[in-house]
Amino acid sequence: MKKIFLGKSGLEVSSIGLGCMGMSHGYGPAADKGESIKTIRHAVELGVTFFDTAEVYGEGENEKLVGEALAPYGNQVVIATKCGIKLVDGKQVLDGRPKVIRRSVDGSLKRLGVEVIDLYYLHRVDPDTPIEEVAETMKDLIRQGKIRHWGLSEAGIDTVRRAHSVCPLTAIQSEYSMMWRQPEESLFSVLEELGIGFVPFSPLGKGFLTATIQKDTTFAASDFRSIVPRFTPENIEANQGLVKLIEKIAKDKGATPAQIALAWVIAQKPWISPIPGTKNISRLEENVGAINIELADREVTALNEVLSHVEISGARYPVGSDFDKRAGK
Repeated sequence: MKKIFLGKSGLEVSSIGLGCMGMSHGYGPAADKGESIKTIRHAVELGVTFFDTAEVYGEGENEKLVGEALAPYGNQVVIATKCGIKLVDGKQVLDGRPKVIRRSVDGSLKRLGVEVIDLYYLHRVDPDTPIEEVAETMKDLIRQGKIRHWGLSEAGIDTVRRAHSVCPLTAIQSEYSMMWRQPEESLFSVLEELGIGFVPFSPLGKGFLTATIQKDTTFAASDFRSIVPRFTPENIEANQGLVKLIEKIAKDKGATPAQIALAWVIAQKPWISPIPGTKNISRLEENVGAINIELADREVTALNEVLSHVEISGARYPVGSDFDKRAGK
C-alpha cells in the first residue's frame, strides 16, 4: 500500500482509506456487525491505515463498530471521526458550539475506545458559531491531548482560511469524483497554498461510477440515494455516457470501472486520500486494487479534458434541502 501525507501536517495515511458510514447508516439497513468487523480488519491486512466515521452515523454505533474492529491495531492505524451534527427528533441539526464539541469528543473517545483521536472534523459548518471559536476549541483539544489533528467537512474557502489562521488544519473532507469536480474550481488551490490535505468522500459517485447502477435500479427508503436527484431513473440514464467512458478506459487498462474512478482521484494531487465506503470484502479488495492502476500525467490531462465536456444530470443533493444549504459554507 502506498502512503501519503495529508498536506504539511505530518499525518501519514494510506493512499486509499475506508469510509465506514455505510456499515451503519445511509445506504440501507445496517450491515451485520461481525461481517463489518471482518471487512475493516481485512482492510488493515491489505494495507489500509485510514478509517473514517462520525458520531452521528448510526447515533454512535458506527464509532463503536470502528473502535472494536481496530482495537487490536493501536497506533498502526489512523481513525478520523466528526462532531457538529446531532439528531433531534430524527432530524439532523448543526451544532458547533465549543461546549458541544467538548462533550462530543469525550463521547467519541469512549465509543472508539482510544485515548486520542487522530483526526477530528467539524462535520458541517454551524452558521451560528464563528469558525474562530471552533478553531480555538480544537486548538485546546490538541493541547489537552484529546485529538492530534483537526479538519473541516464541506467547508467553503473563506471558512478554511479563517479556521486555518487560528489553528492549522490538517484536512478538508468534501465530495469529489468524476461526477463532482467542483473542488477543483477554487478549493484545490487554497489547500495547496496552505498545505492542507484533501479527503474525498463518495469518490465513486455514491456507487454510480462502479457501472452497476441502471435506470431500473431501486433504492430502499433508508438509502440516502432514494432522495438524491442524481439517482432518478431519467438522470441515471442521462449519465450513462460517463459510465461508458470509464468502462472503455477500464477495458484498456485491464481494470474495473471503480478502480479507474479511484485511480483518477488519487492521480489529481499527491495530498489526496479518498475514502470509498463498502460493506463487503470483495468490493474492498476491488477498491484497494486501484493503487496498482497507473495513470500517466498525459492520460490524466487528456481524461480531464474529456470530462470537462461531460454534462452531469441531476444535483448531488435535493435542491433547497438542508443537505444542499449547508454545503460549502
